[in-house]
Amino acid sequence: MTDDLRARGEALVNSGKYTNGEIELLNQVADEMLDLAGVQQESRAEESATVLTSMRDGVWLDGQEFPPLEYVVPDMIPEGLGVLAAPPKVGKSWFVSDVALASAAGGKALGRISVAKRPVLYLALEDGDRRLQGRWRRLMGGQPIPAVNYITRAETSTVVFAMICEFLQQHPGDKPLIILDTLGKVKPHRPAGTDPYQHDYAVGSQLKAAIDTVPGASLLVVHHTRKAESSDFIDSVSGTQGIAGSADFVMVLNRRRHSNDAVLSVTGRDISEAEYALHADDGVLWRLDGANLTEAAATVESRRDKQHLGDRALEVLSFVNSRAETALNETRAADLAEIGIDNDQARVYLNRLADSGRIKKIGRGLYQGGVTSVTSITNEDASQADVTHETVVTPLFRDGQNGDLATDQGGGE
Repeated sequence: MTDDLRARGEALVNSGKYTNGEIELLNQVADEMLDLAGVQQESRAEESATVLTSMRDGVWLDGQEFPPLEYVVPDMIPEGLGVLAAPPKVGKSWFVSDVALASAAGGKALGRISVAKRPVLYLALEDGDRRLQGRWRRLMGGQPIPAVNYITRAETSTVVFAMICEFLQQHPGDKPLIILDTLGKVKPHRPAGTDPYQHDYAVGSQLKAAIDTVPGASLLVVHHTRKAESSDFIDSVSGTQGIAGSADFVMVLNRRRHSNDAVLSVTGRDISEAEYALHADDGVLWRLDGANLTEAAATVESRRDKQHLGDRALEVLSFVNSRAETALNETRAADLAEIGIDNDQARVYLNRLADSGRIKKIGRGLYQGGVTSVTSITNEDASQADVTHETVVTPLFRDGQNGDLATDQGGGE
């Protein structure tokens, strides 16, 4: 570019159209233009180099050894930003309180799962000391309350965010757990004209950026589900998909009114999608419904079978599954005579169970049990934006005029 400018300037000087004074002025202008062009070229080169400094390749990646994923609750609550969503008054605070107490003491979460001891900060922004004391004493069953750090009041959501950051700074190598109960106390109002998804995503991304500063740390955010039912549990999270999309993992707690049984649906970037059966002792004390996560997942399917199948169909399903655990391994219609079902009825039951995915048809007239997934109950794959582990965002937890965040105080979203 500079060579081109220099050639054009020489052509003008040699054209004979200008006086000596004009030529001198042209030379001054040309020098300034050449200097400016050179600076711009250098600036572009530096900018290009800066943009690509973070680029890596597969050879570098193949040679790396990354630490294993850390878990607060093994195979359920990993490190990073997580969202626990449920309808109002289902027992979200009881659930996270159980996890907080178990983590602070190094005990058992949900009555079954051993967890490692770690620092815990519980931001119980919808509770007070009296309510927390009663809840935690009930959860501890007469044992002393462990050293869970907690805060029940914060003047602004800017302060709440600062509390999260400061606690992380105090425990950089301790893999701390922070619980924010609830997001409605922190989420800023969406400015007029702002895209709802982008706003929700930016809120979640700032929380994720904070927790990512400390390896192994977890931030579990309590949130609400929307009123409308959805076949995909990710879609049930209140607000746009920006909240779920910005999180590393999402859990949705579903519980029918007047029932102590619930299902916890879990999915995430680095964990397998799963559903676990829970039971609320005395209506509030959450326990895994099974000796371990595998049994709790099986309990979910067992409950669904009981809900959707009649007694006779359940008897057939149980019979087929029992044979799958033996050397017989296969079931024909004629085999159901052992439980008093003739061939015609047996074929109907077996075909219906196979069509719903509860058993498998392996050949003409041959069926096999032991199926763990049910095709009649499906969840579409959740669409989540691809967010890197390290997220850089413009702070939202600040009001442009006074430095405080405008908050949604309703908590019902």
